[in-house]
Amino acid sequence: MPTTSRTVTNPVEPLFLDRWSPRAFDASVMPQADLDTLFDAARWAPSAFNYQPWRFLYAHRDGADWDRFLDLLVPANQNWARHASVLIFILSDTQMASPGSEALRPSHSHSFDAGAAWMALALQATRLGYQAHGMTGVDFDRARTALAVPDRFRIEAAVAVGRQGDKSILPEALQARETPSERNPIDRHAFAGNFVS
Repeated sequence: MPTTSRTVTNPVEPLFLDRWSPRAFDASVMPQADLDTLFDAARWAPSAFNYQPWRFLYAHRDGADWDRFLDLLVPANQNWARHASVLIFILSDTQMASPGSEALRPSHSHSFDAGAAWMALALQATRLGYQAHGMTGVDFDRARTALAVPDRFRIEAAVAVGRQGDKSILPEALQARETPSERNPIDRHAFAGNFVS
């Protein structure tokens, strides 16, 4: 049974409902073995030609890179993400080689594939009792330089991962939003035949 009050109209796997994006984390340390399990789940995501274009750059809250990673988020995200256990930057390789070739060509699906890896990581986090909050509130230009990201890689997003904390640590405006969100109905996203606006 889902642990949230989200409503569904079809028999959805409860793990999808239990996964959400809290901002209140408990500032605990995540063992490297747990983080490696998240990355292992992500590596099983599907990708075009099995090219696996995703890359994960990470910092543990008790590690040497923590302050540097945290500083690359916009101030509003720094305020709550500082309580996470791990910060991750997700990148995707915009170039790929066909199987058996070393010649690079533009990848049409790099972001799509990295998104699949992110979802696998987020679901595995939920299964282990963590939550993962993805965000694009990032200073992307500074992040590219600070993290030495090559031009051919796109910085997709940052992710805060940790165990959920008490919402009282958040500013009042965020406390009110600290609940799993609902989703639009299926008929807003899925159409038989042509595109419908």
